[in-house]
Amino acid sequence: MSKGTRATKMLEQAGIAFTTATYDYDPNAQSIGLQAAEALGEAPDRVLKTLMALVDRKPVCVIVPSDHEVSLKKLAAAFGGKSAEMMKPADAERISGYKVGGISPFGQMRKLPIAIEEQALGHEAVYVNGGQRGLQVRLRPSDIVTAVGAIAAPLVA
Repeated sequence: MSKGTRATKMLEQAGIAFTTATYDYDPNAQSIGLQAAEALGEAPDRVLKTLMALVDRKPVCVIVPSDHEVSLKKLAAAFGGKSAEMMKPADAERISGYKVGGISPFGQMRKLPIAIEEQALGHEAVYVNGGQRGLQVRLRPSDIVTAVGAIAAPLVA
């Protein structure tokens, strides 16, 4: 069963079906998301990365395919803001309650607005970080939207 992170506990309490997969996390990887995709033998667009950003200086959470970069212009527009920037790692860890490389959209310390790349909803199942480095949860992308109240929007460059 699950390793019992805040993320997996939140999904269990919400009654959302998921499975977990683990891999050897490499802190020196160029891209944590791409490393996870390769380790899991999955297409990079089905392994989503969870990023923390600021829109008009307010924290938000963003979920995009691991092989894409966030368009800050599109991110700001998704939340009706004027400007967006990526959050500093120390701030991302403090606000989410997770270590960088293990940030999950589920079970964060504060309830934040969350956006998911709309293309991700086209997959039957995707992987998202399970709240710990090297732990991924596999679930339906629509369940991500349900679990965290995410908005789906075009977010990638």
